[in-house]
Amino acid sequence: MLKAKGRQYFQKRNAGFTLLELLVVVVIIGLLASYVGPKYFAQIGKSEAAVAKAQITAFEKALDTYRIDVGRFPTTEEGLAGLLENPSANTKWNGPYLKKSIPVDPWGRPYRYLSPAKDKDFEIISYGKDGQAGGTGDDADISN
Repeated sequence: MLKAKGRQYFQKRNAGFTLLELLVVVVIIGLLASYVGPKYFAQIGKSEAAVAKAQITAFEKALDTYRIDVGRFPTTEEGLAGLLENPSANTKWNGPYLKKSIPVDPWGRPYRYLSPAKDKDFEIISYGKDGQAGGTGDDADISN
């Protein structure tokens, strides 16, 4: 009988977790989340910039093909839309030069196209996360 009482006490004692044990587990999970979370979200910002660079590179290739066919780059007024539709009924135009419609940048804003640009034939710009010229980090401008 003494053994039976001891078993009952032991079974009741190990029936669940104590509040202290649960708090320790919650603290450990919180510490892990505070360490991993910022690293994860920093990678998201890097991937958005990489997508913008890849899209700008695709525009550059399409614009080079446009120039070979037409003999010039689209003007600022014609914009990147000149890669999809013949802007001036030019008989040399052999497009569309993009497979799909013109994408917006990873932050949901249209790319800015300038031709001629300051020191080059054309410039394609994404103003980054903040949508303003200049900036650093995720807010930095991305251009060709």
